Amino acid sequence: MPADKPHSLFQGRRDLARAAAGSLLLGWPNAGPLPAAFGDGLKALNAKPAAGKASGRAKACIVLFMWGGPAQQDTWDMKPGAPLEFRGQFQPISTTVPGLQICEHLPKLAARAEQLCVIRSMTHDDVNHTTAPHWLLTGRKSPGDTGLPLDRDWPSIGSVLSQHGHGSGPLPPFVSMMPVVPNGAPRFVEQSHGQGAGWLGPVYNPLRIDADASLPDYKVGEFALQPDLSADRLQRRQSLNSALQSAISSSPDSSSVVGLNEQYRRAFELLASPHVTAAFDLSQESAATRERYGMNIHGQSVLQARRLVEAGVPIVTVFWPNDGITNVSVYWDTHSRNFIDLSTRLCPVTDQAFSALLDDLSERNLLDETLVLWTGEMGRTPRVGQSVVGGAGAGKDGRDHWPKLFSSVLAGGGIRGGAVYGASDRYAAEPADSPVSPADLVATIYHQLGIDPHSLIYDRLGRPVTLCEGQVLHSLL
Repeated sequence: MPADKPHSLFQGRRDLARAAAGSLLLGWPNAGPLPAAFGDGLKALNAKPAAGKASGRAKACIVLFMWGGPAQQDTWDMKPGAPLEFRGQFQPISTTVPGLQICEHLPKLAARAEQLCVIRSMTHDDVNHTTAPHWLLTGRKSPGDTGLPLDRDWPSIGSVLSQHGHGSGPLPPFVSMMPVVPNGAPRFVEQSHGQGAGWLGPVYNPLRIDADASLPDYKVGEFALQPDLSADRLQRRQSLNSALQSAISSSPDSSSVVGLNEQYRRAFELLASPHVTAAFDLSQESAATRERYGMNIHGQSVLQARRLVEAGVPIVTVFWPNDGITNVSVYWDTHSRNFIDLSTRLCPVTDQAFSALLDDLSERNLLDETLVLWTGEMGRTPRVGQSVVGGAGAGKDGRDHWPKLFSSVLAGGGIRGGAVYGASDRYAAEPADSPVSPADLVATIYHQLGIDPHSLIYDRLGRPVTLCEGQVLHSLL
């Protein structure tokens, strides 16, 4: 049986609102599986939310996931005193924080370093691109190898927030930006673990947006009533659905549809209040604002994330896009052309989008309540041209996979800015001080979002397990 995956709204008549407006209730329950965004059929789990709450101050979270693994020593953790074969070709530049230097190709972020908390001692032991993201997105090591179905994963941060009832109104509580580039490089990111609800159940999967937000015809699903469906007919369908749900809730099998009521409610509200879909309409942004983020796939995806958070979506994950480049290193996976790609298509794009996001959130008084995480799933080898067991090799101008050390960056949401946490050794190979596991990072994020990371969550069989076993990094707060 195929694994449950986070699903796209960009699938014709399977689109979220089109399904709700059209045949969502017609012939139910014999009409076949429901759209993924509404729970992917009748397999919703009777999962119980954890009772504990933390005293966090963030109301929302934007995760900028640099899939592929950015080179720590060529971005946030420069080693100018190391030999050339370790330090690489780039020069460090000063930032607005005394003593903090970062890569010369991140000048906009250097000018905003007082808002950033750079963690230079991230570490784990998973060298695989498809399983390592699981650790960063869930706080748990992947339960198996790359062939394991995604529905066996631990639930992602966004899915846990969804299950805890974060968010309100018709907009989905968890959105994932994963744009598709036609005829582009392999879509390995689709196979990566930890991006969805896993065993928590597909009803908590993210609303995945595959559309390229930089295109003039960018559109997310169909959010308008079909011509033959009047508001009165929609209201009658909603009443019918309410009656059906009431009948089902008293049946012995009611647990199989737990959670669908909330999905139906959001769908009907979405169609009854079309103004909320303005959150997906980037044309409402000024040309200057759009250009500030960068008129490229990643930049516009980050702008879309800001609009969604501003509209009330609690968490948005923006995956670094498939660039459509098949003859060079893809994503941040710089096995070759490390310095060419970082200086041209990687660092400048993230520098522009991340800095624009910081400015935009600040100007809208949203940064203090919006936690931003910039991270990849691993780092790169200390020495240029170095290959490692389990990696994919490295050309003479590239760096291989290296999970023993990498950098992650936090901003906003109650995180102390202008700070560096942890340190690496002289070759940026291993932590030299205060190692941080992905579990610690995720525990800190949960804490800031008001969820006790050590509270209980229930698996498929109703067994209680600890949500996250990491330690909150209180010194960052």
